[in-house]
Amino acid sequence: MNMDAMFDICYLSADGNTIEPDDIPKTKENVWVLGRKYSAIQDLERIRRDISSIIWCTYRKGFVPIGDEGLTSDKGWGCMLRCGQMVLGMALVRIHLSADWVWTPETRDPTYLKIVQRFEERKQAPYSIHQVALMGASEGKDVGQWFGPNTVAQVLRKLAVYDKWSSLVIHVALDNTVVKEDILQQCIVKHDQGDSSSASDNVLISDWMPLLLIVPLRLGLSEINPVYIDGLKMCFQCPQSIGVIGGKPNQALYLIGCVGDEVIYLDPHTTQRSGLVENKMTDEQKEMDCTYHCKYASRIPMLAMDPSVAVCFLCRTRSDFDQLCNTFEQNLMKESQPLFEICEKRPSHWGPSTNDIDLQYTSLFNDLEDVDRQFDDSDEEFEIL
Repeated sequence: MNMDAMFDICYLSADGNTIEPDDIPKTKENVWVLGRKYSAIQDLERIRRDISSIIWCTYRKGFVPIGDEGLTSDKGWGCMLRCGQMVLGMALVRIHLSADWVWTPETRDPTYLKIVQRFEERKQAPYSIHQVALMGASEGKDVGQWFGPNTVAQVLRKLAVYDKWSSLVIHVALDNTVVKEDILQQCIVKHDQGDSSSASDNVLISDWMPLLLIVPLRLGLSEINPVYIDGLKMCFQCPQSIGVIGGKPNQALYLIGCVGDEVIYLDPHTTQRSGLVENKMTDEQKEMDCTYHCKYASRIPMLAMDPSVAVCFLCRTRSDFDQLCNTFEQNLMKESQPLFEICEKRPSHWGPSTNDIDLQYTSLFNDLEDVDRQFDDSDEEFEIL
């Protein structure tokens, strides 16, 4: 079987007939995916090519046991963790490859393989389900317990500190507020250049650490308030957008774009076997790599989304960050009900900016995430074994 056939085999119906996907509507409205504008009519194949280049993380089974209960699958509880992996995977692709990078079943780029390996079901992989689930315990979530968008953001923030190769800063905005001062302190790295005795040689050189900015939001109590829809669309349209961690009630989804009043998403609710891509030399490794890519996205109405979301942006450079802040101030802040606030300095009532204080603060969000979550039942119909 050739590699394209391996990739396409997932899109056959039970009786073996090819399914015509309903991923992108035939419309004259613009399609937005990860900050890029497309025509649904003229760019359909390009949209699908770019969507299939996203690293798709799904439930897996048969991995090394996790936690006291020795769980060997994350079916029914890991969908939000998988959405977090997808956001981080997208960030790493943009940082270490490019925004225009394209995956094919033949891809064996060593940098790409290094990124995928970071999400494999191995305990030592920096962002494996094992690492994410176990780090979740420090956020008060037992292994096998469902995460909310904020919890997965905080867990990724902690894990990224230990992965020097990834070379990014994850900043999770607190209390619906993006504080420029805090972000600049994290992202600007000063190097003392020049060891000679001449003072003029000791020049401070500033580098920018790429920023993954995650803003957890609650856009309503039990359902989304329509007043936030336009702001949400603006987030998908920012060039720095790398999607939204969200979903529909009781099902986490990676929301990658929008068309009209619908969101486009990748769904983690498919259970695939665990395995290693490694250097992609064997047929089994090539086949495993194809399981990290989904050819067709899906859609739901924005108003059908769960109101608990986290909007995500990647700023590879200081210029990207300044442009993003300008977009927020010129567009988002003009909304009658802005999604969040942006300010220059940390609000005085927050106290000093230390990681310990920030981590304590996250427990305030957890109360919002434990409402009406009976996960396993609602996932059952989405399983493909």
